[in-house]
Amino acid sequence: MPSLNTLLIHVDHGDRAESLQSQIRRQFVDNILTGALPGGRKVPSSRKLAEQLKVSRNTIVLVYTSLMEEGFLVSRERSGIFVNEQLSPARPQTSNIALKSTSARPSLHLPGRLLGTSQHSLVRNWRDYRFPFVDGVFDISLYPVRELKDANARANASSEILQWSQLQHDCDDPMLLEQIQTRILPRRGISASADEILITAGSQQALFLVTQLLADHNTRAALEEPGFPEARELFRQRTDKLVYQGLDLQGMVVDDKLKGCDLIYTTPSHQTPTSVTMSLARRQALLDLAVQQDSLIIEDDFEFESNFLGQPHPALRSLSGGNRVVYLSCLSKVLAAGLQISFVVAEAEVIAELRKLRKLVCRTPSLNNQRTAAHFLALGYYDAFMMQVHKTIYERWLTLREALNIYLPNSINTGPIFGGSAYWITGPKELDDSYLLDAAAKQGILLEPVRRYFAAEQAPKNCFRMGVTSISADRIKEGVRKLAQLIRDLVADHEENLSTAKGRLLSQSELENRLPGMTLCCEMVYGVPCEIRLLADGQMEGATGGYNPEVDQGRWWIKDGMYYRQWQLWGYGETHGYYVIVDGNEMKWFDANYRLVRKLSIV
Repeated sequence: MPSLNTLLIHVDHGDRAESLQSQIRRQFVDNILTGALPGGRKVPSSRKLAEQLKVSRNTIVLVYTSLMEEGFLVSRERSGIFVNEQLSPARPQTSNIALKSTSARPSLHLPGRLLGTSQHSLVRNWRDYRFPFVDGVFDISLYPVRELKDANARANASSEILQWSQLQHDCDDPMLLEQIQTRILPRRGISASADEILITAGSQQALFLVTQLLADHNTRAALEEPGFPEARELFRQRTDKLVYQGLDLQGMVVDDKLKGCDLIYTTPSHQTPTSVTMSLARRQALLDLAVQQDSLIIEDDFEFESNFLGQPHPALRSLSGGNRVVYLSCLSKVLAAGLQISFVVAEAEVIAELRKLRKLVCRTPSLNNQRTAAHFLALGYYDAFMMQVHKTIYERWLTLREALNIYLPNSINTGPIFGGSAYWITGPKELDDSYLLDAAAKQGILLEPVRRYFAAEQAPKNCFRMGVTSISADRIKEGVRKLAQLIRDLVADHEENLSTAKGRLLSQSELENRLPGMTLCCEMVYGVPCEIRLLADGQMEGATGGYNPEVDQGRWWIKDGMYYRQWQLWGYGETHGYYVIVDGNEMKWFDANYRLVRKLSIV
């Protein structure tokens, strides 16, 4: 009879995630399938094994019963329980075969070798960091476990399995296609028939199929710079005639560089990686150019449902000339790990060809997952889920923006963006991103490098990204405060301080005489103007411009040669004091450590 050591079974009595019965059954199966417990071998009696593992005999009886029902074990009358001989793992016969000597490693010709997709912006243990400001991964609190369980249970009912299991190998679930037609696409202004939609196993497969179909070595393709690195690699596999097109505050620039391009790839909703939203005027200009020169546009709309300021612009596919657009989108990225459902919308002829290509790759994405996604949408779970995710990410997005504006107002610029889940951050020109990222990681702050987003060899060294999908709102403020201290330490030798700043330091009496009634103007880190009025009675009023303007009130006072202020809402309602230097029409604030905090204009 085999000993417990032979069985290699170890029970963790403190494991709350897996029951004792499950632990024992799993390890029994492992022993059988690896040959540690060969076919025909008798297993210990339930009483003996229970004593050895210090578990109840009923637990072992239940394990043995389930293994016999599944065919792993067989019972022999009056002899005991044995491993089923038919499950003995097959092993090659090597005793009579001469082993080949090791030969020299062959020279490998790999014409499909990729250049850059091995670069990662995320460390595997990101959850171990207290401040993981990384984008594209999600804390599990956002995952709709209960709702997906219900949708999955419905998809796996016998009547449902009978429906989706009988579909042809290259067909998509008609129920999911209907839900995408009626629930998803109308939000983007898109109308499509079922033969104009293709389901894919994730966004990357959709992009792979589209580039395979539309690009070859003669294709001239335009990509955003900086842009989505995986898209760039896919295009590089098909053609070397690539145009890297710059960006401005309205998205991809439309100019003469795009003339003669057969394909134009863009991420207009929230550009990857800057999060800039393409303006409506720029969208129409891009479509007009495509019509004029007979180009196709690939619109990657992976994050359209995360617009926080104002209504999202209509998709390129929905506008005049939209029949020249191949539209890619997906269900929420939060669901990607479980469902991996994305889709392509294009003219029926294009979809038919993409379907042929997909059949060569994977036949069709999991029909079980497709039906689960269909029920998730049909039951209203997706809408409720997206409202909750939108609320949570918006809270974190605003919290990060506010923290940057408070702790790094003069050293950081995120630009005017309207949504998304990450900020593209430009720091002081003297900042070295590689050193910053390493130093920040040592303090538990995980930032995203941006080198991989650039096709050009020289990428800016003072830029990085901060995402909010993986960090809870209550940790953002502390993380930014620590980051601000680190950045100030790194660039201290290059910034003005109280003793080196140009201008005049205002004394107590000068502050008391000059500040009452003064109006100050500055720009927030996210690119909108702000006006501050210092009233003579010690009250102050503030107002921002741009989308979703804000107003606040507070108080100000002079003490020990410093100007102090406290808002009701802004700046977390904290009190801050500054030394003030005036240089012409410019005012500079320095903190108690004599470091420059903000520059403002005197109106």
